[in-house]
Amino acid sequence: MAAERLVYLNGAMVPEADARISLFDSQNIWGDMVFETTRTFEHRPFKLREHLDRLYASLAVTQIDAGLSIDAMERVTLELLERNRAAYASEVDFNIVHNVSRGPIPLYADAFSGGIGPTVAIFTWPLIKNLGPLAQYYESGVHAVTPRQRSIPARLLDPKVKSRARLHYQMAQLEMAHFGPDAWAVLLDEDGYLTEGTGSNFFLVRDGELLTPEPRNVLRGVTRQTVLDLAAELHIPAQAANIEPYDAITADEAFFTSTPFCLMPATRFNGRAVGDGRVGPVFQRLTDAFAESAGLDFIEQARGYAATLGLA
Repeated sequence: MAAERLVYLNGAMVPEADARISLFDSQNIWGDMVFETTRTFEHRPFKLREHLDRLYASLAVTQIDAGLSIDAMERVTLELLERNRAAYASEVDFNIVHNVSRGPIPLYADAFSGGIGPTVAIFTWPLIKNLGPLAQYYESGVHAVTPRQRSIPARLLDPKVKSRARLHYQMAQLEMAHFGPDAWAVLLDEDGYLTEGTGSNFFLVRDGELLTPEPRNVLRGVTRQTVLDLAAELHIPAQAANIEPYDAITADEAFFTSTPFCLMPATRFNGRAVGDGRVGPVFQRLTDAFAESAGLDFIEQARGYAATLGLA
């Protein structure tokens, strides 16, 4: 029997089933919480420090004091991974999630005899159910669709802060249900330019050049930056630009990036084939380079998870 998973919660390692957050926490009252999700490859966290750097940038913008330095946060994260190691089979990788809120709001302070402070939670979760159902799409590609729901412009709520206030993502995902199981949202901004997916970044390839939306109205993804760095190493020209649906319709290739699935091809856009409707060569080069950098063929891993779930 696998060992029980632990969660780091406000200075203690507690069993996952016993981890509790107060009803009066600001994350429940205001959606006032920032977070990060890092993944492992063969149980090794990939770019953990980059994710923590972004977490602490989000904390600075939202004026939340986690009560831990970034070095201390890294230490307790690695301790949690070590203590949870026995809970995961060697072939099972997992997400590492950091949730930080400013804690119970002062209005409800009387409910806490020991005083109030920030809520810091770190947990791990196996990737099997995240990635297994996606395995088929690495070969066929997903359908990128622009929903009615728009992204929230940075002048109203800065998307570069990775917060749990993401109802607009959920509304976009609910709309995708009408387009089929392979439909993934790409939100437009108020000017009609493409921004990002619901927890992912978006790329196009046109005439051998990589294009991605400007960072002003998107979350600046760690995987997004990794792909841009790999493109530079592979001498693939790349630029951030204002991208319209027209550009996606007339592109040669399109794909999404995100921490759990890494890169995912999009072979249709708003019901029309992107390029020849097949996974393209630039995507394949970047995928191969990413897998080499991570030290693991993440597509084969997803296929293995699909087989585990009886989906292969």
